[in-house]
Amino acid sequence: MSTYAIIETGGEQLRVEPGRFYDVRHFASLKPNFLGPNTKISIYRVLMIRHESITNIGHPWLVNAMVKGRILHYRLENKITIYKMRSKKKTRRKLGHRQNSARFVVDSICLDGEEFYE
Repeated sequence: MSTYAIIETGGEQLRVEPGRFYDVRHFASLKPNFLGPNTKISIYRVLMIRHESITNIGHPWLVNAMVKGRILHYRLENKITIYKMRSKKKTRRKLGHRQNSARFVVDSICLDGEEFYE
């Protein structure tokens, strides 16, 4: 791929390309009541865009840059198990949880009004 962007969302940085889908935790409100499937989204925290041989780097983010996409569906991540044990004290504790995540697809990357597609 000759076009990609690095965005910041959900407390992590992702390298995204048009036409591909990604799983993101802590995305917006992650409640299907507010954002349902096929909801259009725009991400303005774009750290870097590379198109062909031109690289644009922000400090910390690029101005007039955004990544457009849409939400495919919400899902739960795999279960994480936390097991705590104190040796010689006969205390054991087993906890677990599943995190919410959203799967979204990137439709285009925009910079200064120009859109880059697949």
